[in-house]
Amino acid sequence: MTNQPAGTDPAFITVGDGADQRRIAVRARPGRAPGLFWLGGFNSDMTGTKAVALHAWAAERGRACVRFDYSGHGESSGAFADGTISRWLEDSLAVFDRFAEGPQVVIGSSMGGWMALLLARELIRRGGTSAASLAGLVLIAPAPDFTEALMWNGFSPEIRRQIETEGVWMRPSEYGEPYPITRALIKDGRNHLLLGGAISTGCPVRILQGKQDPDVPWTHAFALTERLPCEDVVLTLIQDGDHRLSRPQDIARMLAAVEEFG
Repeated sequence: MTNQPAGTDPAFITVGDGADQRRIAVRARPGRAPGLFWLGGFNSDMTGTKAVALHAWAAERGRACVRFDYSGHGESSGAFADGTISRWLEDSLAVFDRFAEGPQVVIGSSMGGWMALLLARELIRRGGTSAASLAGLVLIAPAPDFTEALMWNGFSPEIRRQIETEGVWMRPSEYGEPYPITRALIKDGRNHLLLGGAISTGCPVRILQGKQDPDVPWTHAFALTERLPCEDVVLTLIQDGDHRLSRPQDIARMLAAVEEFG
């Protein structure tokens, strides 16, 4: 198990083969179990408020903590426009296999919530052969199936036509510069849709969702809870919460949910 102390340069691992090879930046600290494993959102990185707060909380308590940047994000190599759900899931599994050991609390924000559910499904498929297991999932404004349910289904005919014919549409963002939505991202996302049936996680789930979220409607979180057969599922709806849920009170809720698992 490789560890990188907080406040230092990241460690890098190589993921993929040939022309698809990329270097993934990881910051991991050693500590006791259950460890914390952070999965960030679409077009975000591991230096965000929630990820840094989680790392600091882990350091204060001597807990192991892993955070990383997907390819095309933050300090990892690759172009964001080349990203797909398959590619970012491969990044996530590679980091989990290399850095996580023993029981883990996986915290996924937005797209990271989708990644967390896909990671849980893969661990179930492996049948307990991995070095790490899941103690619980904490999902923050989780966005499973967002490429289809929250993007494609909501796009105008003109935007759909541009994506289909030109391969990309630059989506405006209130958080910064416009970012590309590619035909490859949309098509690949259809290979990973979860909300059409029961979603097994093998562990308890805590969901934090803002009622004022403009990106992931609170109804999306309700749809997710209906697909989770696990009895130990708690959805907390934050009446004045936005998508980021990065205010001090939101961070406190996240950490309280993490602490439920030990």
